[in-house]
Amino acid sequence: MIDKTLADAAAAVADIPDGATVMIGGFGRAGQPVELIDALIAHGASDLTIINNNAGNGDTGLAALLATGGVRRIVCSFPRQSDSWVFDGLYRDGKIELELVPQGNLAERIRAAGAGIGAFFSPTGFGTQLAEGKETREIEGRDYVLEYPIRADFALISALKADRWGNLVYRKTARNFGPIMASAATTTIVQVDEMVPLGSLDPETIITPGIFVDRVVAVGERRWLEGGAFIGGVTVEGEPLAPASERSTKEAAA
Repeated sequence: MIDKTLADAAAAVADIPDGATVMIGGFGRAGQPVELIDALIAHGASDLTIINNNAGNGDTGLAALLATGGVRRIVCSFPRQSDSWVFDGLYRDGKIELELVPQGNLAERIRAAGAGIGAFFSPTGFGTQLAEGKETREIEGRDYVLEYPIRADFALISALKADRWGNLVYRKTARNFGPIMASAATTTIVQVDEMVPLGSLDPETIITPGIFVDRVVAVGERRWLEGGAFIGGVTVEGEPLAPASERSTKEAAA
């Protein structure tokens, strides 16, 4: 009987070794597997290479992982924003390496790994520092840069529901990088809000088939959601946002 479920997040990440390359899903906080990240922090693996769209927000999730000093290198497309102070401090102090990849190239390089594509030519970055040292070619009058797939030892992603075979459905934009990362890693670990009985997922709604998933852990409704609305984060001034219910009450009163 195939059953990919595990009891908790700690068990799911327990064998991630020092020096591993780990993809972490999410677009900012949307779709970020916070419980798996917290478990990885507690696990204590170090010298990690992290692949993510950005470099963390505030002091939780990916930012908290960076703050431990256990990440040697990060590959991302959007490292700096108003609440990326953890990455900023580490980078300015020379304590973390950065490989900057344009977002489209990042997604396609990850997708290429999962699809078995050896390399591809992209026009993005030609003539810039991002193309230095890379093979270039003119194709039908346009200049391109040769890009190689990005693979990982592990992928940590978040989904809405799963069955015990690891078939996944996502919640709206929380889907983002999850499906391509699931196919590009040797071992894919997934946290979900809810485990459902085998056969209860409509096959037409399954985005990531279980063949790409190795481990699943149910964490319940994520604590940064309140009735499906985001309750975490900070304002542009760096102040914590009020819970969604409080914001709605204030907006209604105004």
